[in-house]
Amino acid sequence: MNEAARALHDAAGTRALLPFPALMREIVRAAGDMTAGRLCAPARQAVPFPHGAVMLSMPATAADVGIHKLVNVAPGNRAHGLPTINGVVSVYDGETGRLRLLLDGPTVTTRRTAAVSMLAVSRLLPAGPRHAAVFGTGTQAAGHVQALLELYPQARVDVIGHAPGRAEAFAQSCGAARVRPACGVDAAADLVITATTSAVPVYEQPARDGRLVIGVGAYRHDLAEIGARTLADSRLFVDDLEGARHEAGDYLQAGVDWSRVRSLASLLADGPPGGAAVFKSVGCAAWDLAAARCALSFDHSSERNPS
Repeated sequence: MNEAARALHDAAGTRALLPFPALMREIVRAAGDMTAGRLCAPARQAVPFPHGAVMLSMPATAADVGIHKLVNVAPGNRAHGLPTINGVVSVYDGETGRLRLLLDGPTVTTRRTAAVSMLAVSRLLPAGPRHAAVFGTGTQAAGHVQALLELYPQARVDVIGHAPGRAEAFAQSCGAARVRPACGVDAAADLVITATTSAVPVYEQPARDGRLVIGVGAYRHDLAEIGARTLADSRLFVDDLEGARHEAGDYLQAGVDWSRVRSLASLLADGPPGGAAVFKSVGCAAWDLAAARCALSFDHSSERNPS
């Protein structure tokens, strides 16, 4: 119990251990390790709760570290003013199995998802975004806006909310003049990020050269944020091919030809193609392991070989 208490980091402590540049480097490393067979990250297990919530179990192991992320996703919590995601990431020594860290699960999810998106931006929009549009006002939207503010200080960010007043309140909470509420996607936007739980597309404009579309919210086959019209003429990417075949609702509902779809690892290894692009993120325990590696590199409370 004392060891677990010493290893525990709350949301603020976890955030401090996951700066975006370092986290992005670890995700690149994890993608390479997974491709080479040095990292094992089986498909996540989803166990339903009553009333629409779900428990997600996501383990991953490598020679240096093992992790288990156990989180509960309860969309109905919004109506009660409660977080929709609750849980923890346990980090273990890869050789001894000893507990080294306990990280806040929602914070790990938010930071590593935004970091994956920013990696896609760095490859598919290499000059960097000048004008981004973000659909959503929840935790993932906040994480992505924070990443854009930190990594692309020149970029304007428009926020598009579903309910009246939400985008205004969200933009104000960001504390940055370049984050503004909007009613739709400006013609000048070169980056569109959808971070909602919508069951129907919130973005379905025709594919356009010079505009990157990133979808992070539709994590089930029955959800879709990006429409078939956008996907039809875009080059398609996913963070994890195996997971996407079952969970990328946008792609599944549009009936995309999976031979057209490239993984993040492929994008990192081979470089970007030309033309319009869509990057879909469904999440993978490998990215949580990358976050654990990042956290361990900044944490000094847990020694590898205690006396």
